[in-house]
Amino acid sequence: MSPDFTLPQLDERVLSTLNCDGSRRWLSPREVRGSFWTSRFVVAWSLIVVFTVLPWFRIAGKPPLLLDVMLRQFTFFGTTFRPTETLLLALLILSIFVAVFLLTAIYGRVWCGWACPQTVYLEFVYRPIERFFLGAGFGKPKQAVAPWRRVTMYAVFLLLSAHLANTFLAYFVGTDRLIGWTLRSPADHPVAFGIFAATVAMMMFDFVFFREQLCTIVCPYGRFQSVLLDRDSLVIGYNKERGEPRSRVAARRELESAGAPVGDCVECMKCVQVCPTGIDIREGLQLECVNCAQCVDACDEVMEKIGKPKGLIRYSTQNLFEGVKQKGPRFRVAIYPAILAVLLAAFVTLLIRREPALIEQTRLAGSNFKATLSGEIATPIRLLIENHTHLSERYSVSGIGDVSVLGDIPNVTVEASEAGSIDITVLCPAHSFGRGSRLGDIFVHDEHGFGKVVHLTIAGPFSIKQSAGHAKEVSGESRNHEAKERRHK
Repeated sequence: MSPDFTLPQLDERVLSTLNCDGSRRWLSPREVRGSFWTSRFVVAWSLIVVFTVLPWFRIAGKPPLLLDVMLRQFTFFGTTFRPTETLLLALLILSIFVAVFLLTAIYGRVWCGWACPQTVYLEFVYRPIERFFLGAGFGKPKQAVAPWRRVTMYAVFLLLSAHLANTFLAYFVGTDRLIGWTLRSPADHPVAFGIFAATVAMMMFDFVFFREQLCTIVCPYGRFQSVLLDRDSLVIGYNKERGEPRSRVAARRELESAGAPVGDCVECMKCVQVCPTGIDIREGLQLECVNCAQCVDACDEVMEKIGKPKGLIRYSTQNLFEGVKQKGPRFRVAIYPAILAVLLAAFVTLLIRREPALIEQTRLAGSNFKATLSGEIATPIRLLIENHTHLSERYSVSGIGDVSVLGDIPNVTVEASEAGSIDITVLCPAHSFGRGSRLGDIFVHDEHGFGKVVHLTIAGPFSIKQSAGHAKEVSGESRNHEAKERRHK
């Protein structure tokens, strides 16, 4: 690049968080406490309590929500799903996505502004703490503060981020394991401590530095607005017919006395100053808008002071702002519930028909059949048993028909919502095999009445001659073993 090369200067911002020269535009939104702010405050702190307490509750001995990555289990309100239950998991995840689509189609980005943890913690925890230490907020600009106040603020942020990291990890490792990690020395579990430290660092980076850029740059939800919303979805907008032309308070009387048209907007810029993403709502619907209604509270406060009706900026639809009536039915509002009903019906049906245990044959590495002296074929089999109940179960295995189990009746105990395996050896007549395998059934049952016939693929000889050869080998091995024992004696 030539040393004389200079970057071109833009006339307007590309993003609300960038200046025209490409540098970071740091936002410090003013705080206006109106009716929407009060409602959001109640909702936000209710959700903070739920986010914090939820991992500690128990339903049938399990947390309401646990994404256990280490054990590869997903617990949802007392029901634990394992990786083998892909259809149930897929239906549940699809149902959540369709529910989000429906909610967005009707109420717009209400999740972003009212319930998203990013917004909840940033606007009602981190920014109030920053205003407390730096003296900003309630319409007052930041003042020069003593260094100790800034250092104390970051120390509080660090402690708060550590708490959030523990809360976040509790949803992935469980509170029991988290308590064990907390009470022990980091040297006893360096990997777990490293994960915790990395999570704390990410929390600090997000809520202290990156902040609103996560919503405007990283999160894909805002980009989906054009697909998920229509012109009858609830959004926050500015009534141009009522607000334009804009004029400041000092010039309004002269314009009114001269008979010039004057809108209700007084160019106070409060709607921009309070916006947590730094946009001007008067420019129309924008992907950065998170429907937090801060601009609504600010504008209503100004309208009340100048004696004008509230609602210049308000919740409404694009069609209503433009005076257009809704034409015909909203198909997406009908299609989304229909799809959601089908998904939920399929999920509930499969959940009701879910068996108390999943039992299937798994691959047994290095296994091979053997011919016994009695002429039967002994084939090792490994069974995977997933216990879907809330109790510890003891499972026993027995043969069916010409398939028998070698030795005493094998059994295995599997804890609730856990998986276990059992190795057995089945005996089959040699003449029942063809092309190296055959099908056979065994019966697996527990002590509480559950039983299931398990279909097996049993390896064996290709022919009777091969079976006879295996029998000779077994007979030879038996004679050699007996000879060794006689010499030893």
